[in-house]
Amino acid sequence: MDFSIVDAALGTMAAYDATSSVGTSSLAYAVGTEILSQSLDMTQILGASMIQMMERSVTPELGGNIDVYV
Repeated sequence: MDFSIVDAALGTMAAYDATSSVGTSSLAYAVGTEILSQSLDMTQILGASMIQMMERSVTPELGGNIDVYV
């Protein structure tokens, strides 16, 4: 997982005024949303990889033998 976005968001959060709860909570919401988005992307990639792995396991003998005729 790429944490560079979180580091940037935390840096921005430090720049906010600590007394402004609205700005801090909206930034926390944006950070949470971005992390959830990245998690969803990773889940989709892993799901696609699992589908490919399952498709390959249906015909495990495919490509295992070479037929040569002379």
